[in-house]
Amino acid sequence: MSSRRSLLQSAAIAATAQSLATRLDAASQAAPMKGNIQHSVCKWCYPKISLEDLCKAAKGIGLGSIELLGPDDWPTLAKHGLTCAMTTAPNIDGLGGIAKSFNRIEHHDKLVQVYSDWIPKAAAAGVQNLICFSGNRDGLDDQKGLENCAIGLKRLMPLVEKHKVNLVMELLNSKVNHKDYQCDHTAWGVELCKRVGSERMKLLYDIYHMQIMEGDVIANIRQYNPYFAHYHTGGVPGRNEIDESQELYYPAIVKAIVATGFKGFIAQEFIPKRADVLASLKQGVSICDV
Repeated sequence: MSSRRSLLQSAAIAATAQSLATRLDAASQAAPMKGNIQHSVCKWCYPKISLEDLCKAAKGIGLGSIELLGPDDWPTLAKHGLTCAMTTAPNIDGLGGIAKSFNRIEHHDKLVQVYSDWIPKAAAAGVQNLICFSGNRDGLDDQKGLENCAIGLKRLMPLVEKHKVNLVMELLNSKVNHKDYQCDHTAWGVELCKRVGSERMKLLYDIYHMQIMEGDVIANIRQYNPYFAHYHTGGVPGRNEIDESQELYYPAIVKAIVATGFKGFIAQEFIPKRADVLASLKQGVSICDV
């Protein structure tokens, strides 16, 4: 019985490995990209696939980036001819993430310290965009949070401008996923960029999050696109595949982005529900390749 169990386990492991190999091979059979936008994917959505294997699949599908990764992973991407279109957030003593960041003055010294270390590293690696967050309100008035974020981010602008990279604050929903997050409306983020007063201070327009918070996705893209350095996808509701199973029509959204003259990256950041996650990724990229 023990030998039989071992044999079955070995067969299962072999089958899983073969399945991944088959999916990687299928992902490599991609049609050429149209070239109107650059495609990226967020690694965290594929926890069961190693970075090496995701790099291989990404190259085959036609992506130029795997993102939300830090300096330790950038050499692996470079080895496969990929970039990191958006870094993950640096973290120091629990600061820098979604909940605790620039909207509190008492966090600024440590945040400036860690970003000052990452900014030249990103520039040296050819990484253009470093993500940042507002932090949660925790009772803080939106105007005061705006003022505090601007004070902290202004401290980093001379270094950002020197190295020709961007600090990019992500717009997130506070209704479903990130309760109490302060930078939860486009107008708030745009006002922050204006107050910081640098062309290197931008926003990450997450289409999934902003559909939940305010809708009018295409209208907001047309109005506020000069402040957007990067875009994320995701099906609404649920943040799953971006096909006909959800409410957004991504071909029209991406056409609106292209019409603004945007030349940066659009990243797939949905959580696949299907067993063949790479097929879902390939489909998402195809939908957005307008």
